[in-house]
Amino acid sequence: MRIVAITTAITFLIDQLSKWLVVHVMGLASLQSIDVLPPFLNFRMAWNYGINFGLLGGEAAATKWVLIAVALGIVLFVLVWLRRDPPGRLGLIAGGLLIGGALGNVVDRVLYGAVADFLNMSCCGIDNPFAFNVADIAIFAGAIGLVLAPGGKAGAKPRRKAGKKAP
Repeated sequence: MRIVAITTAITFLIDQLSKWLVVHVMGLASLQSIDVLPPFLNFRMAWNYGINFGLLGGEAAATKWVLIAVALGIVLFVLVWLRRDPPGRLGLIAGGLLIGGALGNVVDRVLYGAVADFLNMSCCGIDNPFAFNVADIAIFAGAIGLVLAPGGKAGAKPRRKAGKKAP
């Protein structure tokens, strides 16, 4: 579980630091848009009151607290799952990514009332209207990693007890 804790902490810190730098230091909250490598990478300020792509969006305080509770419930579920059936090193890292990203977005909801999204990527004549953040990337990568991670104890060969011969 140490791997999970370290990965969670690093993911959380990178997410929060990137948001602080872009939104406050670079002033994206007031500028609303900064072209970095157009059209491939731009910073576009988007306050996400819902889940991915603004689904379940609404500025109601109840929505905010429901989404915080759901995120914390998912974090607890993943922690229990990883403890009961550790999926191996890559699976533990994936779990840490998911947990760190979820906690990063929870902090945004508590501090700002919404998640600070700012990364916008477009390519090849397609203008992407959506923005995301480091936490979103970590959650997505973590979820995919947990799905693809080899099984833990459930998939392992049973160990022989000392002093007993194998049949």
